[in-house]
Amino acid sequence: MSMDGAPSAAMELVDWRRRVFDLYREVRILQESSPESAFRHWCSRRNEMMSQHPQSPVPPGMRSSLSHLSYFDYDADARVSARLDPVDEEPWSFDASEGTLILDCIGRATFKLYGEPQSLNLYWFRSYGGGVFLSFQDGTSGKTTYGGCRYLLDTVKGADLGGGDGGLVLDFNFSYQPSCSYDPRWVCPLAPPANRLEVEVNAGERYVMPAAVE
Repeated sequence: MSMDGAPSAAMELVDWRRRVFDLYREVRILQESSPESAFRHWCSRRNEMMSQHPQSPVPPGMRSSLSHLSYFDYDADARVSARLDPVDEEPWSFDASEGTLILDCIGRATFKLYGEPQSLNLYWFRSYGGGVFLSFQDGTSGKTTYGGCRYLLDTVKGADLGGGDGGLVLDFNFSYQPSCSYDPRWVCPLAPPANRLEVEVNAGERYVMPAAVE
């Protein structure tokens, strides 16, 4: 997100983050009774924020053409409970505008998706406020979804679907594309090699680039 050195931009960023945290809190409550209703609420609020909020990662000249983002239909089978197992993995680093960011692997989430055993590494930002991070590629990457990856969890920015008893809720209907997919000026962590799913996850956000408005 951009602050451009202005107090007003900084407060817009505060407002953006507050709205994201509020949205995921609402999602965690709604999903207890109806995960599909929680998903529809999430889509509606994201559409509004991405097309209207001044801190949207979508370039200003493209926002008016973005009436709504594109999502797969809700898939109940794409919602799973994952167990977190210990794993011996080297830290993962990438270069960002703030410098080199380092993420420590805190475990491997193991689960069944579409009846098949799967696993994804879970990371923790060593700096940048800390927080759990989970990104992934799958069989749709570069076809119907953004090729770089999609995000599922990014708790430092509020994207947290909850969990308990040492496990996590992984609902791939809530997977979304990173900011750099809309505008190359953003530098985003993508997916490490370990986080490639061979199955097609036809759930979550599709890749549709908004058009520029003259």
